[in-house]
Amino acid sequence: MKAVMIREFGDPRGLAVVDLPVPVPAPGEALITTEAVGVAGADVLIRSGALAAYGFREGHIPGGEVAGTVTAVGDSVDPAWVGQRVWAFTGTGGGYAEQAVAPIGEVLALPAGLSAVDAVTLGSSGVVAHFGLAHAHFAPGERVLVRGAAGSIGIMVVQLAVSGGAGAVAVTTSSPERGRRLRGLGATHVLDRSGAGGSDDPTGYDVIIDVVAGPDMPTFFDRLSPNGRFVAVGAVGGQPPADFGTRLMAAFQKSMSFATFSAATVPAAAQRAVRMEQFAAADRGELHTVVHEVLPLEHAVVAHQKMDDGEVFGRIVLTMSPSTESATRIGVVS
Repeated sequence: MKAVMIREFGDPRGLAVVDLPVPVPAPGEALITTEAVGVAGADVLIRSGALAAYGFREGHIPGGEVAGTVTAVGDSVDPAWVGQRVWAFTGTGGGYAEQAVAPIGEVLALPAGLSAVDAVTLGSSGVVAHFGLAHAHFAPGERVLVRGAAGSIGIMVVQLAVSGGAGAVAVTTSSPERGRRLRGLGATHVLDRSGAGGSDDPTGYDVIIDVVAGPDMPTFFDRLSPNGRFVAVGAVGGQPPADFGTRLMAAFQKSMSFATFSAATVPAAAQRAVRMEQFAAADRGELHTVVHEVLPLEHAVVAHQKMDDGEVFGRIVLTMSPSTESATRIGVVS
């Protein structure tokens, strides 16, 4: 089978298409013939070598989110899964391949009307957005700022905050065009990357959901209202300064709080319930996925270069064969 491997950490040219044996599902696993793979920020960090200290090595197959058809199962798995269209979480890798294995507890049957491309655009990002807002104790009427709103997680946070009754939903983004598109998804205020906006923007926010982190993260603590909650759900901009907490301590009397959030801390059953609900909502047209571009697996280098260049709005999806869909799904909201 064809797969994409990290031959060398660093820039996207370190990715290479290789031939590998088809994996055999172990007990409790399913083998999935892949139709679509989501390209995630975590994949980019792993490929860059930024997470090597966490055990990632060259030779790794990236990709944690796939959709396709179950073609075989391991022992102790109900054979009725074979032939079903599914979404699956493969873990920290293994998804950039024509065949992928996943624990059956991380496999979910798809609604008939939901495409594989839409499934991998929503599957992980929707769960992070949902539980990230819950981690921040978001309540109706509160003002929310989404930092780094143009990615798939940020786009879902915007929609869920709007549907949850937020009093205002502000976003940071890099261009007026992206701001216009985010307004179309429900954002009420558009700020630049530094957090600057217009005179009618809120002066403080009850909740900030941050996908970026990076060196500028502490400056956004100044935008928290008293009792405001800041939750970092990603770090696509790198690590914050080591002394970032001093900014919070300097504003001690505002009782602000900072937290990180990873979906790894959410029980599998709770994730599954939310994901099923979100897939059904997307199938009904109540929740919208945003696909930046669909590319064949062999173009993983191109996909990662676009991610590095910061030009992606929504999610890039890899598919298993060249398709006219790549020409028709660019920038599509569905």
